[in-house]
Order: sequence, then structure tokens, then C-alpha cells
Amino acid sequence: MSALSTTYYTEDHEWIRVENGIATVGITEHAQEQLGDLVFVDLPSPGANVAKGDALVVVESVKAASDVYAPVDGEVKSVNDALSSEPGLVNSSAEGDGWLWTMSIADEGQLDGLMDADAYQKSIA
Repeated sequence: MSALSTTYYTEDHEWIRVENGIATVGITEHAQEQLGDLVFVDLPSPGANVAKGDALVVVESVKAASDVYAPVDGEVKSVNDALSSEPGLVNSSAEGDGWLWTMSIADEGQLDGLMDADAYQKSIA
């Protein structure tokens, strides 16, 4: 991991990777394992302003539907359009090609309230 890229985790099993001022958000490997095979992902609209904790995305699996929450305040910049036709990308690469949206961050201080990888692993152990 370079100094320009840091990944944080939430108690709700989202990850947020910040690179050069833009954050990419998705669900963790653990979350996708709990959900099972995803069949649908409802993504937000680019340009939407969001507050930390807002339910922003719905992921539906064969087991259940689950909300994905904004980990910080900001504005949605782009969404992973590939998930419209291939929601299973989240299952095969939850913390890679299965990212959900990118956003600008209104208050980078909010990142301090999130977990690093070690703390997240301990929280799910």
C-alpha cells in the first residue's frame, strides 16, 4: 500500500480507500461472504450529496437485501456501472473490481473514526 492510498473499514462492513483525495467505497470480503451470491446492486446517482451513515446502496443476494452506508460525508462522483450486468463482481472481488462508488470527502477528519485493517479483522474474529 502506497502512502497515497489508505484503506479504512466501518463497523457496518464497508471499506473506503482514499487515493489523491477521492475515496472508493465497497463492502468487505467478510460482508459478501455473509450475504452469499449477489443478484442485484442498486447504485446511487453521481452528484448525490451524502451524509455519513446514509443508506446509499442496496445489495441483494439470494439470501437477503442489505443496505450499504456512506462511511463519510461527501459527494458521489461515479458508480461501478459494471455491477448492473455483473453484480457477482462484488463476490469475486469485493475489495477490488467489485467497488460500488467513488466520492469526494467533505471532512477528512471523519476518517479518524474508522478502523484500520487490523482493527477490522479483530472486530470480525
